[in-house]
Amino acid sequence: QVQLVESGGGLVQAGGSLRLSCAASGRTFRNYAMTWFRQAPGKEREFVAAFRWSGDNTYYADSVKGRFTGSEDNAKNTVYLQMTSLKPEDTAVYYCAAGPVFSLDPSSYPYWGQGTQVTVSS
Repeated sequence: QVQLVESGGGLVQAGGSLRLSCAASGRTFRNYAMTWFRQAPGKEREFVAAFRWSGDNTYYADSVKGRFTGSEDNAKNTVYLQMTSLKPEDTAVYYCAAGPVFSLDPSSYPYWGQGTQVTVSS
């Protein structure tokens, strides 16, 4: 059974930091695009960051570039999203997703985690 399990969300003040984790199991995700999306209340799910497992390319949304950093731990089959200088507008449910090709379109991803809430207070 394929599973992506996010953790690490929470409540933080503006300017603070959080690290989200996404633990993958059930199949190999080598060469898959591992992508973070977020969805704020009343808004569509939007792309945040993506990288290919064991690849060199990492992509970030302009709104998070320079503040968020994606990384991986192959031994733990886990990807991370380090978020710094958080802003109230970063408040959302954050999801990790895995798919065979990189895409900004959430519908392109067959595997999703359950999401983790990030709330940034002003």
